[in-house]
Amino acid sequence: MMQNIKGTYDYFGREQAIRQNVRTTLQELFELYGFESMDTTLLNELELLTSKYAGGDEILREMYQLADQGGRRLGLRYDLTIPFAKVIAMNPGIEFPYRRYEIGKVFRDGPVKKGRLREFLQCDADVVGIAGPQAEAELMQLAAEVFRRLDIPVVLMWNNRRFLGEILGAVGVPAEEQLSVMLTLDKLAKIGSGGVLAELTDKQLTADTVRLISELLELDNPGFGQLVEKYKLEGQPGALEVLALQQLIDAIGLGTVCVFDPFLSRGLSFYTGTVYEIFDASGSYTSSLGGGGRYDAIIGKLVGRDDIEYPTVGISFGMESIMALLGERPADTATRSGVLIIPIGGYLPEALVAAAALRTAGIRTGVDTGSRKLKKTLATASSKGIRYVIMVGESEAAEGKLRLKDMTLGSERLVTVGEAAQLIAG
Repeated sequence: MMQNIKGTYDYFGREQAIRQNVRTTLQELFELYGFESMDTTLLNELELLTSKYAGGDEILREMYQLADQGGRRLGLRYDLTIPFAKVIAMNPGIEFPYRRYEIGKVFRDGPVKKGRLREFLQCDADVVGIAGPQAEAELMQLAAEVFRRLDIPVVLMWNNRRFLGEILGAVGVPAEEQLSVMLTLDKLAKIGSGGVLAELTDKQLTADTVRLISELLELDNPGFGQLVEKYKLEGQPGALEVLALQQLIDAIGLGTVCVFDPFLSRGLSFYTGTVYEIFDASGSYTSSLGGGGRYDAIIGKLVGRDDIEYPTVGISFGMESIMALLGERPADTATRSGVLIIPIGGYLPEALVAAAALRTAGIRTGVDTGSRKLKKTLATASSKGIRYVIMVGESEAAEGKLRLKDMTLGSERLVTVGEAAQLIAG
């Protein structure tokens, strides 16, 4: 029996209409914020995708690997970040700061659940060449506007890995263990403090350090100031970065949307500073709707030049998670469907000529086959939210006009094609 591969879907009809609306909203805002479009390769050398500077062990286990006829080891991209870093590394002439966006499919051979597929669309925006908090703040503004337009109340949780590293250093976590401990702390919401502490016992930590981390987890929603005071971190680089970004967030009015979370670190190993994740504010949908952060080291390491700085920060919106929230909403078919032209009798040529003129005027136009009863065709048009229907038959053709029916008002009039275009465009 023919079926789709598990974790892959075909999209059409109402669902595709909603997906396209989300995609259009994202693309319009990316360009409004000054990002350029980019299209990177689906296929990449396995060596690039498995680089120690890339996605981390968990994602590498989920990567689709293959070989071409020449025996070269390849992989399908599992995100849009590493292919983007490759483009920057391969094109030294790009002028910074450089802003790019990309909307494209990525592939992961992981567990399938609601909002998580094996073939899915990612929608990314990245900035290279801005080291301070400006880029993060702009991406947070972008995220807030995206979800405002989609009418999805969200909360953007954020943290700074450098600051979290300073806290871990203060409780005795060795530098070489800090990333591993961060990734465990990131699971706090999923597995609870007991699960986190159980995982920590398998790491190279002293009993005293585990006890101090346990005390950290027992703090009731600790704020930035409380942590700085408790662990004597005032003036430390990570603490200063958090302070600078928090002041900017407050100054631009995003303080209620962007909430500091000292345990957030995200699952990818390449983040170096600020990280953030976006969630449904109601809490009814628990998966992330998007996320990102600062990854200053990847590009320089890919080109083998640790001495050149490529300060980079990005954000990714998860189409499948957004769709899981929007899926129950009605599609805006009225604005999508435009006008339907119905040829009556043998007047298809006249219908097609009129359709061409309306399309030239920028009006979305469909042409019916004219093979069904008119009453049924009008009922179908009404059910799809089509406001205007044009009929052309013997009497209309004899006058060189069209019969324009407003389905909302129930009115009809004879008009020229130019008049029809003006009325429909409003």
